Amino acid sequence: MSGTTKPRILRTRVTHLEMTERPTLSIPTPVAFKLALMRATKISLPFYRFLYEQVGKPHHWSVHRHLNDRDLAAIVHRANVDIHVLYADGSPAGFFELVLDEREGVTEILYFGLVPEFQGRGLAKFFLNEAIATAWMSGPQKIIIETNTLDSPRALQMYQQMGFKPVSFAEAEIEAWN
Repeated sequence: MSGTTKPRILRTRVTHLEMTERPTLSIPTPVAFKLALMRATKISLPFYRFLYEQVGKPHHWSVHRHLNDRDLAAIVHRANVDIHVLYADGSPAGFFELVLDEREGVTEILYFGLVPEFQGRGLAKFFLNEAIATAWMSGPQKIIIETNTLDSPRALQMYQQMGFKPVSFAEAEIEAWN
């Protein structure tokens, strides 16, 4: 026996959501932290991997997990990818990644989340509002996002509260992040 084990596969229900109008909600900036939201132009791959793991591991994000540096750079350094990092009191607290498809008039919030230490501390709605506002800056006809049953149990509800509407569902199998 080689000592390698088969990856554990998790089943999940994926909800695809979209927003076709700019929201009118105004979410105040939380005052409990000194916050900075910075666009990461040409993000370093080690920092991207750190954010991806910190935010995504609890939810078993898998798409970028096993990519080599060349393939990852080809994805995250594309001209139509926009990555922003939230800092709270000087520490990376989360990130969002937008993919702009001007041909189709769609901006996708591909990744969005907070690192575990900053969850449940009043940042999520503010941060999502910032991601949505940034996505609308590209002038799309709609913004899309997806979530699944492995994400935060509050994610789907929060997306809907912020103005996203479910448009389709799918079943998926995802490799567990052990």
